[in-house]
Amino acid sequence: MTTSPSHPVVVIGAGPAGLAAAAHLAERGIEFLVLEVGPLAATAVREWGHVRLFSTWSELTDPAAEKILAPTGWVKPDPSTYPTGADWARSYLQPLADVFGKRVRYGTAVTGVSRTGRDRIVDADREVQPFVVHLTTPRGEERLFARAILDASGTWSTPGPAGASGLPALGEKAAADRIAYRVPDLKDPAVRSRYAGKRTAVIGSGASAFTALAALAGIAQDEPGTHGVWILRRGISGSTFGGGSADQLPARGALGLAAKAAVDNGYADAVTGFRVEAIAREADGRLVLAAEDGRQLDPVDEVIVLTGLRPDLSFLSEIRLGLDERLQAPTQLAPLIDPNQHSCGTVYPHGHRELSHPEPGIYLVGMKSYGRAPTFLAMTGYEQVRSVAAALADDLEAADRVELTLPETGVCGGAGLFDDPATEPADGAGCCAPVPVAISVGEPESSEAQDRTANAEGCCS
Repeated sequence: MTTSPSHPVVVIGAGPAGLAAAAHLAERGIEFLVLEVGPLAATAVREWGHVRLFSTWSELTDPAAEKILAPTGWVKPDPSTYPTGADWARSYLQPLADVFGKRVRYGTAVTGVSRTGRDRIVDADREVQPFVVHLTTPRGEERLFARAILDASGTWSTPGPAGASGLPALGEKAAADRIAYRVPDLKDPAVRSRYAGKRTAVIGSGASAFTALAALAGIAQDEPGTHGVWILRRGISGSTFGGGSADQLPARGALGLAAKAAVDNGYADAVTGFRVEAIAREADGRLVLAAEDGRQLDPVDEVIVLTGLRPDLSFLSEIRLGLDERLQAPTQLAPLIDPNQHSCGTVYPHGHRELSHPEPGIYLVGMKSYGRAPTFLAMTGYEQVRSVAAALADDLEAADRVELTLPETGVCGGAGLFDDPATEPADGAGCCAPVPVAISVGEPESSEAQDRTANAEGCCS
């Protein structure tokens, strides 16, 4: 069997990037199938549905998707408002998936991708063979053939561990009953009771950690004894709380300020330079966190680990991918997004060429394209799939015409450099970030900021 235009393009994942890819493929007249492991579109987004994004609706819908939705009577939400994940799924992503009908297959897990009759070792006639995709469906095991693969499966299913080495800390798995790897829905009474009046460690330094700290501070105002312990692997500088007013996404900047207020107002303590090595359980069930340098923290009741996400590459083991050894992102894209070098939010325009691999016809798009790098925005994914769809249609002029200007974070200096105490500015100020102005989480405007500026777990926000 040789590859043929009659074979569809297979899109893995019916999330924001996957459905945008479907819209662009449809606009180009290219046959496609979208495979979604969950029972509905945007399964991962729904799992953080309680979290409010820091991007507005104007930045969360794809132009090609809007054109497809328009004849259905769909009305775009107020472009200046900030939706929750649940809003995004309900008011945009599911309606878009519904337009595609049976071309979106639910309950379908991709277990492997290869070239038909060729494992990753074989060179002969490799590029003319269609991709073969192995699936697990409600009917059992199946396979289908594809002319190209767009893997938009994201990184949600594989969160980073508490251990600073990138591996689970000693005792981390045994303490799983008291560890969460997502921002908890603290508006849910059952979840709230788990943290109210308790001492909770939050591990992480990104927007998700800011969200958790601000939410815990909100509980602390009503529930005595509620306290956060914010664990950072690096020291505190002017960049620790984000770009503040210099962030071109105001809600993202305000989120960092809300986290700073949680510390300033005594609702949380910041513990710096603490790289978790082990987690031990006390007789009463509480957890003691130990660092590589021998320090131990006082016992905590709960731990929230928000140390980033990573791509699941297991089902691509027979495909020849070209990935950066650090980020697990495409080799040509990695230098543009490497947090060891970049953190100002400026990502050079990129499309099908930067997303290509030694195996022609496969692309990692959306959040998965960033590997372990943070600060991915939905508009990045939309531009990626527009370019890839154009390339698959042999319209290289359009595919190469990549135009994308991302809002800057207002924070400069690579995250890898921040891990080196020697690079911390003596005055605590970042190289281009203003020192954030403290705000009180007890004031009405701060509560509004906390609700408005939450972030979608670092994904597609």
